[in-house]
Amino acid sequence: MTPTTEHTTKAFDTDLQDIARQVAEMGGLVEQQIADAVRALVERDVELAERVIAKDPTIDALQHGIEEKAVLTIARRQPMAVDLRTLVGAMRVCNDLERIGDHAKHIGKRVVALDQDFNPPKLIRGVEHMAAMVSALLKQVLDAYAARDVAAALAVWKGDEEVDALCTSLFRELLTYMMEDPRNITFCMHLMFSAKDIERMGDHATNIAETVYYMIEGSPIAEQRPKGDTTSFGAMRLQK
Repeated sequence: MTPTTEHTTKAFDTDLQDIARQVAEMGGLVEQQIADAVRALVERDVELAERVIAKDPTIDALQHGIEEKAVLTIARRQPMAVDLRTLVGAMRVCNDLERIGDHAKHIGKRVVALDQDFNPPKLIRGVEHMAAMVSALLKQVLDAYAARDVAAALAVWKGDEEVDALCTSLFRELLTYMMEDPRNITFCMHLMFSAKDIERMGDHATNIAETVYYMIEGSPIAEQRPKGDTTSFGAMRLQK
C-alpha cells in the first residue's frame, strides 16, 4: 500500500466513523424524545410536551448533516460493496430516526391539546406498555446497527408483530370507552392517535432492522414482514 493509498483509506475510515458517531448521537436523542413524549402524556405535563416539540428541529438538522456527509463521502471516495452499503444504510437509518422523532412530536402536540378531566389509568398503562416495547426494540436495533449484528436485527424485525397486536387490543378498549360515554370520545381519539404514533415508531425500528440486514448481507430480507395490525384505523395516514 502506497502512502497516498494508506492516507486515503484512513481518511475514508474517519468519514465512516464520523457518520456512525452522528447516527449514534441522533439515535440517543430520539430515544429520549420517545421517553419524554410518553412521560408528558402519562403525567399530562404540557411543559415537557412543548420541550419535545421544540427539540424536533435538532433531530432534523442531524438527519440533514448525516445525509450530506454520506453523499459527499460517496462522491469523494466512490466506495463499493459493503462500504457503499454502509453509507446508504446510514442515510436510511437516519431517515427512520427522523420519522420516529416526528411521531414523538405528534404525541407532544396531543398532550398540549388533551382534555384534563378524563384519565383512565388502564388505558394510559396500555400506551405506556406499548411505548416501553417500542423503546426496547429501538435500543436493540440501534445496538445491532452499531455491532453489525444480523441476529439481533432479525429479532427486532420479528418483534414488531407483538407491538401491532397490542395496538389493536388498545384500540378495541378505546372504542368501548367511546361507545359507553360520548364525553370520552375526544380524549380517546387523542390516545388512539398517540398509540398509532407509537406503533409507527415500531415500524420504523423494523425498517432499521431491515437496513442492518441489507448492510451486512447485501440483499433484502427474503421473508414477508410479519404484521399484527388488523384494524381499519391502522390504515389511516397520520399527517406530519
